[in-house]
Amino acid sequence: MNNKTTQYYVGNDFIDKRIDLFLKSKMNLNSRSYIKKLINLGCIFLNQKKLASASKKVKEGDIIIITEQLTQKNKIIPEKIDLDIVYEDNDLIVVNKPAGMVVHPGAGNKNGTLVNGLMFKFGNKLSNLGGSERPGIIHRLDKDTSGLIVIAKNNFSHNFLSEQFSKHTIIRKYLAFIWGVIRPLNGNISTLISRDKFNRQTMSVSSSKGKHAVTNYKTLKVFQNKDIPKISLIEFKLETGRTHQIRVHMKYKQTNIIGDKVYGKKRLKFKKINNILEKKIQELKGQMLHAGTLGFAHPKNNKIMKFIIEPPKKFKNLLNFLEKNSN
Repeated sequence: MNNKTTQYYVGNDFIDKRIDLFLKSKMNLNSRSYIKKLINLGCIFLNQKKLASASKKVKEGDIIIITEQLTQKNKIIPEKIDLDIVYEDNDLIVVNKPAGMVVHPGAGNKNGTLVNGLMFKFGNKLSNLGGSERPGIIHRLDKDTSGLIVIAKNNFSHNFLSEQFSKHTIIRKYLAFIWGVIRPLNGNISTLISRDKFNRQTMSVSSSKGKHAVTNYKTLKVFQNKDIPKISLIEFKLETGRTHQIRVHMKYKQTNIIGDKVYGKKRLKFKKINNILEKKIQELKGQMLHAGTLGFAHPKNNKIMKFIIEPPKKFKNLLNFLEKNSN
């Protein structure tokens, strides 16, 4: 594995300052999270001894050596995949991810991911803060969720954008079809979310442990007719970005996103349902959830950028059908 080694000498202008503050200044970082990660990985040495704490005070004459991994532990195979690139500059890329595509390689998904396509198009021109199998990746969308995702081309941008996710200043809005109606029609869901104790591959709302999760929602329209069960079109605005957050919160509200067979019922039974609608729902692969709006401050000029992308064809088809056939 190839590494990049950088050496810093502490002068008299940083005496008795924390080492993470010293390195933040020297490495031109916006936060100290990357430095903490390097410490945890054992990549920072102070006077030839592995650094254990970010709060360590430096003194004049100290020598700090940082070793950053440049190559990937598990080599990703670049693949020629058509990517819907909404925006690109020297610092970042905004991609419209289709439903059905996994964001990065993992167990059972080594090929056909967004990262495989990014590696083919951009090679090593992506940040490496995400680890060996996640070059450029700052956040994720579920496999069957379509919509906007931002990719970092360099470590400065990665760090800058990650900080916005941590501070919950990122603008993220989703559209979804759910069964029934949420009460109240507009509101806020605030809970703890943790791993489900019965199924470790899923998440659930917890009353005592987990990460704080906040989902704002607004009912845009409710569809219903004599042979169409109640279906709501909902706009979600996330304050946090927990794993499966919207899907878990819908289950908590005793409903689920149409097509979600993980957090909803695998087989739905209706006393009466339109045959065409039933067929459309049976043919769905994954949940009807679309990340349509993404906004953030640009790493270089701090200018707010906002992107909006229309839902995919299957989403529009269901919307058109409901508009024509319900009250």
